[in-house]
Amino acid sequence: MIVSGSASQSLAAELARVTGEALAPVEFERFPDGELLVTAPVEGDSAVVVASTVSGEAHIELLQLIDAVREQGVSTVTTVLPYMGYARQDASFETGQPISARAVAAAIGNASDRVLVVNPHKPWVCDYFDVPAEPLDAAGRLAEPLPADLEDPVFLAPDANAESIAKTVRDAYGTGETDYFEKTRKSPTEVEIAPSGTEVTDRGIVVVDDIIATGGTMSESIAVLAQRGAGAVYAACIHPVLARNARLKLARAGVERVIGTDTLDRAESVVSVAPVIADAL
Repeated sequence: MIVSGSASQSLAAELARVTGEALAPVEFERFPDGELLVTAPVEGDSAVVVASTVSGEAHIELLQLIDAVREQGVSTVTTVLPYMGYARQDASFETGQPISARAVAAAIGNASDRVLVVNPHKPWVCDYFDVPAEPLDAAGRLAEPLPADLEDPVFLAPDANAESIAKTVRDAYGTGETDYFEKTRKSPTEVEIAPSGTEVTDRGIVVVDDIIATGGTMSESIAVLAQRGAGAVYAACIHPVLARNARLKLARAGVERVIGTDTLDRAESVVSVAPVIADAL
């Protein structure tokens, strides 16, 4: 049975459709003092709990969902984290600070039998779980919404470390080059950003990243492409966080369209990662 967190309802419904599994009639409530309460009636001895942990409250809600199905006698719980909050806090930045990714993984792993994480910021974050945990790569899904007639396309990553994501999207699209942006410091206060070597004039460009959070890096990259005479520029990401004024930044930079998946439920979530999760279940 598929059990949905409040931030993953569209994805859970699509996963139920793809797998043919029943979708639990989950309800979400809040006590007058602000505490959360979930109700998750289930049938059978196994459950797949699908919940993006977009906030501290979402982490509490996930633990409640798992405990609720355990309370009904479910013996096997697979937890799916379409978006794993705190995953980017994968190290202790200063003395006295936690490794937050490890802390939340310990809590989730303690309650689960298996964990699936869609494109964590670093795949080795899954090592923090004390149960079998697997990173899933949904980057290829981003090719589906792209126009079929991109002009001599280039798939660009924000840095060399993310070029593998751009290559995955390019391979799924079927044609094009890949490249990444390099930053060159011109002075103590001035940094130049540009594709490392590919000509972009009049070409269709897809700037690809695992996450768009505030939109700063992505919008800066798109603005540079516009200055260099690029054709239509698309922004594609697996996790469309799009916090604060990210949409405005991207629009002002001249993006043609922002494409994201349903790991987070946004207007830009135009393609589902459900088939990738279904294959792993």
